[in-house]
Amino acid sequence: MSSSKPEYSESNQQSPLPAVQRHITGHNQDGQAIFHSSKPGAWANMAPSLAFNVVYTTSVPKPSMNGDMDISTHESVMESGKLGLVHPNGSVCRMVDVGPSTADEHAKPIMHRTQSLDYGIVLEGEVECLLDSGEVRLMKRGDIAVQRGTMHAWRNASSTEWARIIFVLLAAEKVNVGGKELEAEVEGEVPDIIKQQVAGEL
Repeated sequence: MSSSKPEYSESNQQSPLPAVQRHITGHNQDGQAIFHSSKPGAWANMAPSLAFNVVYTTSVPKPSMNGDMDISTHESVMESGKLGLVHPNGSVCRMVDVGPSTADEHAKPIMHRTQSLDYGIVLEGEVECLLDSGEVRLMKRGDIAVQRGTMHAWRNASSTEWARIIFVLLAAEKVNVGGKELEAEVEGEVPDIIKQQVAGEL
C-alpha cells in the first residue's frame, strides 16, 4: 500500500457550507484569559465529496497546557502528516463535510471501525448512521451519536445538499466480544488514504 498523506489547506474546502474559524484561548502573565490565536479551518480532501478539517488534537489523556505545551504538540502532530482517524493515547476533534449522496460507486458510505470512543454531532444537513447489523438512524442537526468501537458508516441523507459533522475521537481499549478482540478495520474498496487513516499507518 503506497503512503498518501492528506494535505490540509484553507483553499481545499469542497463544500459550499460556511467557512469556519478556530479560536484557541490562553492566559496572559496576570492569569487573565486571552485569545491565543484565531485561524480559518484547513481542509484535506480524502475522497470524492469527503473532506476533513482537524480542529485540534491531544497526545496524552491529561495534556499539559503550561507553556502552551499542548498547542506545540498539536502543531507537531499536524506537521508530521502522520495523524490517523484516531490519535493513540490522545484525542482528535475533526470536522467532516460529506457531499450529496449519488449513485457513484466511489462515493459509497465507508463501513469502518476505529479503536476509539467517538462523539459525532451533526452541524449541517441530515446524515444517516449505518451499522453493520443493518440498523440505521437518521440524524438531524444537533443530534449526537456515541460510537463505541462499532462497525459503522455515514451517509448524507440528501441527494442535493452537503452535510457537516463534528467528531471528537478518544483513543480507547479494544472492544472484546465473546472473547474476540475487534480490530480497527475498513470494508470494501476505498482509497488508500482512507485505509491508512483508519489503521493509523500514515
